[in-house]
Amino acid sequence: MLSWLISDPLSVGSEAPGFSLPDDQGNTVSLRSLRGRNVVLVWYPGDDTSVCRKQLCEFRDLWPKLHNTVVYGVNPQSAESHAKFRAKFAFPFPLLIDKGQKVGQLYNTHGIVAKRTVYLIGPDGIIRYAKRGKPDPAEVLATAI
Repeated sequence: MLSWLISDPLSVGSEAPGFSLPDDQGNTVSLRSLRGRNVVLVWYPGDDTSVCRKQLCEFRDLWPKLHNTVVYGVNPQSAESHAKFRAKFAFPFPLLIDKGQKVGQLYNTHGIVAKRTVYLIGPDGIIRYAKRGKPDPAEVLATAI
């Protein structure tokens, strides 16, 4: 009953749940289509809030150094809110819309607001990194293969 409040992230070494979500530009992103690449999913509570902005800006600033790795911010806010936030801070990666936190339920990030959680999924679809909070992007990316 209170799993949304006290759940842990999914376990490292487990298979990442499949999903298809719209992004801020109206495109559909599916995990299946990203096989062969490292995928970083950054669940965050709200567009244009201080910690969320800082967290996504840190990934933005590392963007030129990312090889075979894609990054997506995820929360249930609207395409309009995401597009405005993305444009304001020049994020080179899409922001995904998890309306109703349905995918968040699969990834144990759902709650009153999305739980700040970062996952790195390897090219084989296996979770290589999973942590609540705002880990350093270098720590996350160190698990990329």
